[in-house]
Amino acid sequence: MDLFTVHDVIPADADAWQPGDRWLGGGTYLFSQPQPQARRLRDLTALAWPPLRTSRDPHEPGLDIAATCTVAELSRYAPPARWPSLGPLIRGCCDAFLASFKVWNVATVGGNLCAALPAGPMISLVTAAAGSCLIRGLDGRQRRVPASGLVRDVGATVLRPDEYLHTIRLPARTLGGRFALRRASLHPLGRSAALVIGHRDPDTGAFTLTVTAATRRPVGIALAGLPRPGELAALLDARIPAGEWYDDVHGLPAWRRQMTLRLAEQVRAELARVTAR
Repeated sequence: MDLFTVHDVIPADADAWQPGDRWLGGGTYLFSQPQPQARRLRDLTALAWPPLRTSRDPHEPGLDIAATCTVAELSRYAPPARWPSLGPLIRGCCDAFLASFKVWNVATVGGNLCAALPAGPMISLVTAAAGSCLIRGLDGRQRRVPASGLVRDVGATVLRPDEYLHTIRLPARTLGGRFALRRASLHPLGRSAALVIGHRDPDTGAFTLTVTAATRRPVGIALAGLPRPGELAALLDARIPAGEWYDDVHGLPAWRRQMTLRLAEQVRAELARVTAR
């Protein structure tokens, strides 16, 4: 869609924020609907950040994903052998886009996070992997927030207008564990109505479960060990109030809840089998 109100495209950090400024990454969401208030686009892709690299931070090694990394670039990433479950997790989340190769080659990881839509699979990925988000402002200040706290509600994040997402770091301590993913939708090629990812720490046995798509924002459960069969249903009902289940044409709240409980038990059972070997 043409943004006929835009009169300029400028470097991301060219000058101070002005009313009508919008951040431009891949643009697949920005150009998908009218933006009558937009006047200038701040081009993040011109900053040429490396899309993927191993973090050299001695305090938090892991994988750094630039906000401008495209879905296609992420899908081609080959994790090292020490992160055996990361490849299937990435592929599962990328496939959840259900988009053409043209979209994959343009849509960015950061754009998917900042759009803050419940079905955003990059939100699912980085939240389940206990990622953290490096946020920078035009004033030079920066802060790091947990990926689980980036999305506040549908279409709303913790970023201020003059801030942008720079990098997502997935910590090595999580990537070395085991992941299991389950997804449900109303149609085989439909938008995600529930996406559940479980993680098991190989050293401590700790278990986490992340729910997205079915809820207005990511919801997580953390336990010291693997729950017993059937235990997750009560835990999820206690963690997710009735008003937090998302409601749109892709699934009613009651159905999303039921599918989430079913998928959560499947994830728990898979991780129980894997760790029992």
